Amino acid sequence: MKKEFKLLSTLFITLCSTLLHAAPRELDVLIVLGAPGTEEYGKKFKTQVDAWTNACTKADITPAVVRGEKTTEELEKRLTASDPAHSLWLVLIGHGTFDGREAKFSAEGPDFDAKQLAEWIKPLKQEVAVIHTASASGGFLKPLSGKNRVIITATKSPDEVFYARFGEYFAEAVGGLPEADLDQDKQVSLLEAFRHASKATATFYENDGRLATEHSILEDNGDGVGTRSEVFGSDAPVPAGMAVDGARAAQMVLVLSAEEQQLTDAQRSTRDALERELKTLKEQRAKLKEDDYYTKLESLLRKLGEVYGTKS
Repeated sequence: MKKEFKLLSTLFITLCSTLLHAAPRELDVLIVLGAPGTEEYGKKFKTQVDAWTNACTKADITPAVVRGEKTTEELEKRLTASDPAHSLWLVLIGHGTFDGREAKFSAEGPDFDAKQLAEWIKPLKQEVAVIHTASASGGFLKPLSGKNRVIITATKSPDEVFYARFGEYFAEAVGGLPEADLDQDKQVSLLEAFRHASKATATFYENDGRLATEHSILEDNGDGVGTRSEVFGSDAPVPAGMAVDGARAAQMVLVLSAEEQQLTDAQRSTRDALERELKTLKEQRAKLKEDDYYTKLESLLRKLGEVYGTKS
């Protein structure tokens, strides 16, 4: 334990010596605004778009907002022309529908369905996060899942077709809402925003004395099976054979803390991969000899130290 503490202390000292200027981001945010349906919903959707735009401004990112009669056509063009060197966050705000066969996003012009969106993002090699906050969004989860994909939906299935409030709470959290910062690191990850929005949504229905008509899902390990928010933070053992999502979403942040801004996205990507290796190593500790464990631990921590010591 003393040896492990010494290694961690060394890493912390290295981190504190990192340069104090913010590195530019390699992240694009594409917001799709759907058909409002009514004036009331139009105001709600605009509030969400404004919250996302303000969050992007804080992150020094200029988001692209797609709306209007040619939404579906414009979305396909923008995805096709997306920068492969940049990660992409795709945010869908609006209503969704399900006809018993296909889940669709309600655009102002022609709607688009899960299969279409899956085909559009399939060629993209960069990491893509899709935050789909509309009703019936659960029908998009499996078609969109895959390697380097993080999928968040407001509903667990396509037949949850009533207005979803999840997006309202997610939009306010992703910009750095203090109440959503569960680990108190002065930034809000996608996982934290998901957990905050899920809890706030459930609380709304409880306080209103209504049966919940939406249950959000997160998928980020590529198996096409999402994880409900109740699983995160629970002390209950994970059922055998169940792969819990969230590891990657926990590392993805829009508005970075002052400390995180000191790293480039490339450094952060390397750091995140090493941290996932470190987590796996600790999970395997009981199966390893003590010397082997500490040798591997020291190697990973030294690599982490090199990341923080690299000048951007």
